[in-house]
Amino acid sequence: MYSRPGFLIRRLHQINAGMYWEQFLPHNITPVQYGVLTIVSRLPGLDQTRLGQEIGLDRTTTADVVKRLEHRNLLKRIPNPDDKRSRLVHPTAEGQGLVSELEEKLTHAQDKLLSPLRPAERAILMDLMQRLVKANNQYSRSVMRDIR
Repeated sequence: MYSRPGFLIRRLHQINAGMYWEQFLPHNITPVQYGVLTIVSRLPGLDQTRLGQEIGLDRTTTADVVKRLEHRNLLKRIPNPDDKRSRLVHPTAEGQGLVSELEEKLTHAQDKLLSPLRPAERAILMDLMQRLVKANNQYSRSVMRDIR
């Protein structure tokens, strides 16, 4: 089992989630919510479809997450002047502040996860993971628009 990539990826995800919650639990924000907030703070004014594509979420999940964050006054949706059927998503001042506040905590959690690796190994691991995600993106239920 320990030689199976899927098992190790799942286990590493569990460990990563534990480290995430260690930092974020007091703020009551899930990893997916934080991801949406991060994208919206960096690319304000995306419609919900494009937002989901940026982070790899399906339309229903994206709409649900945005709705929850809007109820917490972290995001706001405004009608799209070019398409009345869609809404453009923007961070509120409170949402932008939360992203800034939590960025250091996320960096701490990620550094802790990668701490057993030397800097060169970290770079190799990140390159390998990005290549695997990019090469296999089409197998996800929610294909990401672009993988950097």
